[in-house]
Amino acid sequence: MVQIENTYFELGNSSTRNCLIICDRGVMDASAYISKDKWEKMMAGNKWNPVEMRDNRYNQILHLVSAANGAEDFYSTEDHACRSEGVDLARELDYKSAAAWVGHPYFDVIDNSTNFEAKMNRLIESVCQKVGIDIGDRLQATSRKLKYLVAMLPPDSEFPPFQDFDVVHHYLQSGGPKVQARLRKRGQKSHWSYIHTQRRPNVHGQARIEVKTQLTHRDYMNLLAQRDDAHFTIYKKRRCFLINNQYFQLDIYKEPGHPRCKGLVLLETYSSLTGDALKNCMPKFLNIVKEVTGDPDYSMFNLSLKEDWSTTKKFCRTATHGKQHEQQMQQEKQKQYHPYDDTSD
Repeated sequence: MVQIENTYFELGNSSTRNCLIICDRGVMDASAYISKDKWEKMMAGNKWNPVEMRDNRYNQILHLVSAANGAEDFYSTEDHACRSEGVDLARELDYKSAAAWVGHPYFDVIDNSTNFEAKMNRLIESVCQKVGIDIGDRLQATSRKLKYLVAMLPPDSEFPPFQDFDVVHHYLQSGGPKVQARLRKRGQKSHWSYIHTQRRPNVHGQARIEVKTQLTHRDYMNLLAQRDDAHFTIYKKRRCFLINNQYFQLDIYKEPGHPRCKGLVLLETYSSLTGDALKNCMPKFLNIVKEVTGDPDYSMFNLSLKEDWSTTKKFCRTATHGKQHEQQMQQEKQKQYHPYDDTSD
């Protein structure tokens, strides 16, 4: 699998055209089908580590939940030469395959909460968003980012299997007052991945533009020279876990940092669910205080500001659309206004 993928990766790198390489299964999937001891022996024998083989090797992971989990009436082994598992075993293997990718920074779970056509549209939409293709209204927008304030973390034993990462964010000097740029270093056991993110304001009525670029360590170190002294460096422990077919990231802010970040814990997920369906899939073992999606007080950009929020002109306010946007623009016309929010990291 590794050799075949490497061949296509090299072909893509050598092409003069833009290439999207889609891997049906990835290296980490193999860990769901062999014992933990055999997997660890294979990793050690090939000098692999999870950060390289899971986080750096693939730009995005999409797990399509098996019909055996949530759409059992459509699960069948007939006319499938490679499928022999019954529903229970298929459900177990599906969970193990998803769990193998827990921790990847761009991991989307496409469940069976809709019909198959809508499921495929959600898949396409997710890929388009990641590669920066504007799909307009051709596909119904479904998934949205949600953020929650969490208090009093439970002991680790209360969590389902999880992956912990050290995360460091630096905001950079930008090319204009309406542009944000930042660096992220994310890793485990001294193995790191590096991402450069640039956010630009709305253009011609389109949604804000966000460009994420994977970096080498050398490029990361070079860009660090552009750090913005108006911001503290943000240090976090990020805990990633999967529960109820929903992928969650728990950000636990660490020192050093601004006092406003002391003890701060934020839970993030992407979901198209609403109401009771959303409530039922949330982690019951967490003490969720309130939803803070879009709240500028919990924007990482604002949390990292060194200046006092009540006096600084750099505070980033949340964007709205349509009539609400016009009303807010009128209310904020005497203040510096950013035409986009900064609730993602």
